[in-house]
Amino acid sequence: MIRPSVLTAALWLAISSHTHAQATASSAPDGAADAAVTEFDRMQVTATRTERAVADVPNSVDVVTREQMDRQLVFDIADLVRYEPGVTVTSSFGRFGLGGFRIRGLEGNRVRIQTDGIPVSDAFSIGSFSNANRNFVDLDTLKQVEIVRGPTSSLYGSDALGGVVSFITKDPNDYLADGSDAYFGLKFGYAGDWDGLFAGATAAFGGERWSGMAAVSHRQGQEPENQGETGGAGSTRTLPNPQDRDGRSLLTKLVFAPDAGQRFRLTVEGNEDSADTDVLTSQGYQALTGASNDVVFAHDHQTRARVSFAHEWDDLNAAFADSLDWQIYRQDSETTQYTREERTLPAPTLQDIREREFNFDQRSYGVQANFRKRIDGAVTHELAYGLDLVRTETRQKRDGLRSYPLTGVSTPVMLPDIFPVRDFPISRTTTAALYVQDEIVFADGAFRLVPGLRVDHYRLRSDVDNIFAEDNPDMVVADISETSVSPKLGMVWRFADAWSLFGGYAHGFRSPPYNDVNIGFTNVMFGYTAIANPDLKPETSDGVELGLRYIGDAAWASLSGYYNRYEDFIESYVFTGISDEGLAVYQSQNVAEAEIHGVELKAGVDFGALSAAWDGWSLRGAAAWSRGENRTDDVPLDSVDPFTATVGIAFDRERWGSELAVRHAGRKDRVSDPTLFQADAYTVLDLFAHFDFAPGASVNLGVFNLTDRKYWASGDVPLTAAGSSVLDRYTSPGRNLSASLTLAW
Repeated sequence: MIRPSVLTAALWLAISSHTHAQATASSAPDGAADAAVTEFDRMQVTATRTERAVADVPNSVDVVTREQMDRQLVFDIADLVRYEPGVTVTSSFGRFGLGGFRIRGLEGNRVRIQTDGIPVSDAFSIGSFSNANRNFVDLDTLKQVEIVRGPTSSLYGSDALGGVVSFITKDPNDYLADGSDAYFGLKFGYAGDWDGLFAGATAAFGGERWSGMAAVSHRQGQEPENQGETGGAGSTRTLPNPQDRDGRSLLTKLVFAPDAGQRFRLTVEGNEDSADTDVLTSQGYQALTGASNDVVFAHDHQTRARVSFAHEWDDLNAAFADSLDWQIYRQDSETTQYTREERTLPAPTLQDIREREFNFDQRSYGVQANFRKRIDGAVTHELAYGLDLVRTETRQKRDGLRSYPLTGVSTPVMLPDIFPVRDFPISRTTTAALYVQDEIVFADGAFRLVPGLRVDHYRLRSDVDNIFAEDNPDMVVADISETSVSPKLGMVWRFADAWSLFGGYAHGFRSPPYNDVNIGFTNVMFGYTAIANPDLKPETSDGVELGLRYIGDAAWASLSGYYNRYEDFIESYVFTGISDEGLAVYQSQNVAEAEIHGVELKAGVDFGALSAAWDGWSLRGAAAWSRGENRTDDVPLDSVDPFTATVGIAFDRERWGSELAVRHAGRKDRVSDPTLFQADAYTVLDLFAHFDFAPGASVNLGVFNLTDRKYWASGDVPLTAAGSSVLDRYTSPGRNLSASLTLAW
């Protein structure tokens, strides 16, 4: 049962939450007022694969604009959803940092992340030294982010079980305003929570037919701050491990427009990040091994590169389509993580050095095509259909070397592993999908019915090389072939001038992942083995959502409720019995069933539309309440966030403005085990200001956690015992300042 505090109740009464939108129209004297009444008029393409205003979308969609990212000093994916209740970014303490998105209680590879329609590589983690995350995008290259909440497999197939986060990068025309043929811009930034420094430069040109752009950036900084106080080396340390971070990105586009209705676009994009960490928390005596770690050093490096060629045709006007777009692409993503341990052991060994290297490499080739056709009559049909073809090769390997400085001997034996090893064979997955969606509009546009269907054929083929075979000599790997059908039915009913109902049903699925199908390792010393499971079924979901929207002259609001039921969740390493050789046998299984339901609210008021005396003042915000149950074990789902809400009150003029933002989270009082840590409720204040001090020159300032509150954010806390002495490791930063300066001409 939720126990709202006085502040929580006040947040609801004030129509909740924060600066969800700050889309200031540059031509208007008061941009904030304009933004308040056009929140649902923002255009999105992710939820329907067609360009539609949010008001015409039958499910919950968040649109984060470039201006909003600038005003709120968004430097990473955690900043991006700071004021989006119901959406969280997960992170880990000590080394690996930000992971991926959690939407309505689902996270990891159950949420699709894409850049310009191209999916970001998978996350994969095994053991303490290996963690490939999905944080591959430089947010300063984006013009918009769209977040679709809930199952979206009817349009995007597998991995959209929990929702979609869609990054949309900038085009040359985003810079070439007012008919100009050239643009050059510089941007500098500072993020106080990790002493991050940013610098970027962008150049763009345009002519009658050709246009192009190049954007480069560099970032560097230190370890993320927390509010721990215990330093030194060893397992009791709560301060962050010292870290040096470095990254860079490149985005280039060349566009050819043979006429006003067509565009050919060549895109080359690259992103690279590195981190060197002195892992002080892993130093000292290790009870499990009997050794003492004198030095633990980590070097982590990840890259993503893609090249794509796209064509958009707006005025095709053919029998099969009025407009179309297609693209072909190749994308390479790689994570390499190196760890060095210098250890002191009991005699006679005395000393050894352990070096481990983890590599996760994913290469994808794909083709996408989308067609749109409008059929007018007594009832209007706006058809969208298309295909997705993608082939992905995934390679994972762990390597290592154990050296003895006193004797000069080296060995790849580091029990329980004899390196190199693969935890699953080289895997090639192919997905071929067709989708169709019909937006049926009738009653003079008052009613919109949106049925849709997608058919996905998924095939996994495994390549057993010598590395995998030597580590798993008796294992027979599995190839699988699955076909999934994902229907949906949505509706939007404008039953009054300012009011509309929206909602519908959606089916979601996730294909059995390659690493679960072909888990592979045998450890005779410790008496266990893992075997393949070719009979894994896809994870599935069935969800319904119903909401009410109001769009008035001075206020807007949206209230929605949802219920999602999930079946056949795949659990890795399930004990299944004892083999003839006496080994404990583990196998991935479809075992879990779950349900998640909740309520979400977004609202805003433009006070200037109520009275000229309040011109420039606005209030906006959001709130999310959810409940999740593991129906297999009859316990709460730990991944479901507590009640969260945000409120922002802003004052804007033509050249300057400010905003006070409030973030609130309830107590994390629903956990699967009552002995687990339950984070306290908290309320945090942030203050923003912006000033356009000259044409093309602006500065943005932000002070976060104004009251220096000590708190634990949901996505930062692992499953930890309530009595743990190191809980302060997972605290969020105290008071800190961020700033950016933009110059353009």
